[in-house]
Amino acid sequence: MVNVLNEAPVRVLVVEDNRDICENIAEYLEQHSYILDFAYDGISAMHLALTNPFDVIVLDLMLPGMDGLSFCQKLRAEAHLETPVLMLTARDTLDDKLKGFKAGADDYLIKPFALQELQARLQALYKRGHGRSVRLLTVGDLTMNKSTLQVHRAGQQIDLTPAGMRLLQRLMQEAPSVVPRESLETLLWEDERPDGDALRSHMYKLRQAIDRPFSSQLIHTVHRIGYRIAEGDK
Repeated sequence: MVNVLNEAPVRVLVVEDNRDICENIAEYLEQHSYILDFAYDGISAMHLALTNPFDVIVLDLMLPGMDGLSFCQKLRAEAHLETPVLMLTARDTLDDKLKGFKAGADDYLIKPFALQELQARLQALYKRGHGRSVRLLTVGDLTMNKSTLQVHRAGQQIDLTPAGMRLLQRLMQEAPSVVPRESLETLLWEDERPDGDALRSHMYKLRQAIDRPFSSQLIHTVHRIGYRIAEGDK
């Protein structure tokens, strides 16, 4: 196989409920060293997008569970993910395209499409996304690589649960601002929040990993509002 980008393989999440289209995309792109994950409904796709470092997302507009526009809006407004999105749809009016871009899509491809064009657009989005996005988050001596999801503090690697990783990434992206509890709860559970204070339990585990082994505290509670991450109690 030849990697058309001459770089590390591009990891793509394909969100499409038509299995035949998925098979065609897989057969073509895997020949060019793309790494593909598939989701056949919007809810499963959101879970994958929040827990894996994708380079590009190929997103069908009409999906069961959560449509493509809602998925894209949540990805941008609630999860604050900047992963480039290529929207697939049979709708070809200007109004449809404008709705897609307003929701947060980066590009638009009309069905039926040529696989060569899909690959060319993915390549362009990958290069554009890597050129504009910050891949390394840093707060004091704490770093997170958004591509590999590796976390280090003072040179020591820190292993986190998927929930802890998502919470830490949001806190670091917003640092030193306060992130409201409601925003963090939506990040973990969307609209199905559990009973009790499950967020506090996750934050306790995160603190145990990030702060306890070290001499200074980075994660701070803002009483009745939320949490923030910063050097010292600024």
